[in-house]
Amino acid sequence: MEIAPVKGTHDVVGQEAAEARYIEMVLSSVAELYGYREIIPPTLEYTDVFARGTGSSSDVVRKEMYTFLDKNGRSVTLRPEFTAGVARAVVSGKLYATSEAPIKLYYHGPAFRYERPQLGRYRQFSQFGVECLGSDAAEVDAETILLAMQAFQMLGFKDLHLKVNTIGDAKTREGYRAALKAYFGAHIDEMCDDCHERLRLNPMRILDCKVEADRKIAANAPKIEGYLSAESEKRYYRTLSLLNDFGIGYEKDEALVRGLDYYSEIVFEIHAKGPSGADYGALGGGGHYDGLIEQFGGPKMAGVGFAVGLERIQSLMKEEKLLEEVPSGIDLYVMPVGEGALEEAFRLTEAVRLLGYSAETPFAALKMGSLFKKAEKRGAKFALILGDDEISKGVAQLKNLKTKEQKEIKLDDLEATLDEAFGEEGHAE
Repeated sequence: MEIAPVKGTHDVVGQEAAEARYIEMVLSSVAELYGYREIIPPTLEYTDVFARGTGSSSDVVRKEMYTFLDKNGRSVTLRPEFTAGVARAVVSGKLYATSEAPIKLYYHGPAFRYERPQLGRYRQFSQFGVECLGSDAAEVDAETILLAMQAFQMLGFKDLHLKVNTIGDAKTREGYRAALKAYFGAHIDEMCDDCHERLRLNPMRILDCKVEADRKIAANAPKIEGYLSAESEKRYYRTLSLLNDFGIGYEKDEALVRGLDYYSEIVFEIHAKGPSGADYGALGGGGHYDGLIEQFGGPKMAGVGFAVGLERIQSLMKEEKLLEEVPSGIDLYVMPVGEGALEEAFRLTEAVRLLGYSAETPFAALKMGSLFKKAEKRGAKFALILGDDEISKGVAQLKNLKTKEQKEIKLDDLEATLDEAFGEEGHAE
């Protein structure tokens, strides 16, 4: 019996893994430019963390979580998203008392949702995101959007499009939900089963329905701007004013509510188009939230964040040819010419590694053609060729496998020679 990966999961190997690490590195570097530090929360949490934090009306909690009982009968869940777990960690670790506000954290790692697998979307997927906690200023909301925009620009996306909306404060949402309940209640018999449940739990979720017939009904629903409190309206337009100051264009999208219950005030998504004009849809999104820290027993703290699914980003970057220069090979392949050179080649390979260059060598004597084929398969940039004559003279042949240029080098000058060669070529990561 052949054992295959679980449906909705996949193995990431070689070049694909190098590309994934590159994307994580770029996103992490941008987050650190904005003063964020990394957090690595556990993959497994008590189910209540997500039921309370993510929200009982969200599709994630209602239909998509991997939840089971541990051996002591406690309900635990593989994380479907990071924000609730990060909020729990801030409270568990009392970071609100030991860290300077605002607390800026970024993360990346696997998450799990039981949903239909499709291109760039898996049941086990990788997510990157940031959370900024402890400041309620509109400037923090704007800064998070600036961070997200810069992150996608640094990955190479050109035609970015920001969509924004506000879902207001608690007072706003209370009035707006009542208006939506009345409107959708008159149409609910025409709508999907999920919308029936959303109407009961949180009618704002209906605005996020993907069924085309339901979207047409939702298009004529009351708009939230007519229900905004004075405070929420002021905050929203303050954030938009800051985006204007930085030259960030945006579209106000009144149907944008995001899929998780903890959001309040401004929410946003960043969309992209390809060179052909094809709309790639949302690359990622996020927004402001209140009350999440309090739900876990911490103090009143506002937060704002955004997240992105890395597999989908990787698939779009491949389509855009933005990953072609990501290296996955080794720096040098050390080639022993003949049986007598194997031991010295082994020693030389280890010396190269100690200098900080990645290297491999065969463990058996091979013909030159086979050695070059192995070097090519390993993605090596240079070959170090070592035979009996070279050993006797304390030299080796250094060959650039791209340009085919070859020169004799002194092994006593190995470090300086390699530094010079890779200073021109670039270093394998």
